[in-house]
Amino acid sequence: MNIYIDFDDCICETAKHFSGFVKELFGKDIPYEEIRYFDLKRSFSLTDEQYEEMMVKAHCPDVLLAYEETPGAVETVNGWLDEGHDVSIITGRPNSAYEPSREWLDRHGLDRVRLYCLNKYGRDSFIKNSDFSLEVEDYYKMHFDYAVEDSPAAFRFFEHMPELRVMVYERPWNRECDLPGEKYRRCPDWETIRVMMETEKN
Repeated sequence: MNIYIDFDDCICETAKHFSGFVKELFGKDIPYEEIRYFDLKRSFSLTDEQYEEMMVKAHCPDVLLAYEETPGAVETVNGWLDEGHDVSIITGRPNSAYEPSREWLDRHGLDRVRLYCLNKYGRDSFIKNSDFSLEVEDYYKMHFDYAVEDSPAAFRFFEHMPELRVMVYERPWNRECDLPGEKYRRCPDWETIRVMMETEKN
């Protein structure tokens, strides 16, 4: 099988780090559980200037390398790789973040997965002249059987794959969203994702 996995808040705990980051930078105390929108500018009530400052600093290599692993992610993904499945991590991070992102994966035992930077959200403006390692038109030529994604804003990237099964990693910002169809399943953790995929394969 071909498996798509998002990076932030699927493989690593990005939003929890951002919550502390915003408090440090701007004195705003917004706990992780109160991050109600995928749009962090809205969730943290930031000005344009504050949002840009936060995003630039959040994509510095030392910050990217500090994110904690989401429990169960590495074990599950490596189990799939051991079974012969193909796994690609497709992130909305700009290509300027590729090297530290690749290093994070390697450090955490995910050196066998492919990593692509796709312009999912049009965020490239916060890092001037940034580019992406995967163009949208090339992404649309790819096929996946399963996807693990937390962002409702990314669901549109699955519309060309009607048979795709999407495991929606449950986070505060997606709990109240309507899922596009029956092939989307909410999953509270990686153990649930593993079991659901194993059940469906059999």
